[in-house]
Amino acid sequence: MTRSHASLGWVPWAFVGLWSTGFIGAKLGLPYIGPFTFLAFRMALTLVCFFVLMRVYALPWPSLAVARRQWLSGLLVHGVYLGGVFAAIKAEVPAGLTALIVGLQPLLTALLSRFAFGEALATRQWLGLGVGFAGTLLVVAGTRGLDFHAGPGLAWTVFALAGITVGTLYQKRYAAGVDLIAGTFHQYLATLLFTGALAWVLERDHPVVWSPELWVAMIWSVLALSVAAILLLMRMIREGEVARVVSYFYLVPGLTALEAWLLFGERLSAPALAGMAVAALGVALVLRAPRPAGGV
Repeated sequence: MTRSHASLGWVPWAFVGLWSTGFIGAKLGLPYIGPFTFLAFRMALTLVCFFVLMRVYALPWPSLAVARRQWLSGLLVHGVYLGGVFAAIKAEVPAGLTALIVGLQPLLTALLSRFAFGEALATRQWLGLGVGFAGTLLVVAGTRGLDFHAGPGLAWTVFALAGITVGTLYQKRYAAGVDLIAGTFHQYLATLLFTGALAWVLERDHPVVWSPELWVAMIWSVLALSVAAILLLMRMIREGEVARVVSYFYLVPGLTALEAWLLFGERLSAPALAGMAVAALGVALVLRAPRPAGGV
């Protein structure tokens, strides 16, 4: 590992730690606001943060062609993914089923990246992705249970899976090569228009209760998730193999389960703890493959 690789070794772990808190923010905030309204406010506040960052660092605006690619990437990675997950939670899709379906992302992304980028995975990496999903299955079964009675709200979960998978691949191929802050600003601009339109159509009569819990959820979601975590993810996608990057998502359900246990007293069983270990083993198998030059 080169010195540059070693200095960036903290990036995936910081991303996993922050990304795992997304469920906590949704659980705190959604009782008081519609999912798309929440996301629209979140995107608006996030845009303010990124605009300030662009002014502080005197970053140039990307060309219209570059901005268009960022708009589509943002629509998929942020709008479709977050909108689908939040709508599924609001539609009372079992949390375990949502986590399980979205947990297919690393496997699906790795499979599609083979055709999109010619990223041939070693047998050990495919094994790692399979083991990681098995770990996710154990975590879900040992915390939220496996309830498959989702109703029509299940479509939102599939919608989210498609968004984060296709968006990750599109970001890697077409939306790289631009400053991370400037590029992400344009991603959130498209996401605001998307979630704002859905909020207006579907939730304009939905009351918003600005409780302390909603404020905490909103501020945390903006600063920790939409600013810090997303910048880390975009860096990982730009610098590394897609399959290697998305394998870290297998660590998220276990860490989220620990957080839910500590903060809300949710169930944390022996199978869930075993699942965390299995998921970590799967990620290790993927990461132990030889690293391409220049990757993270």
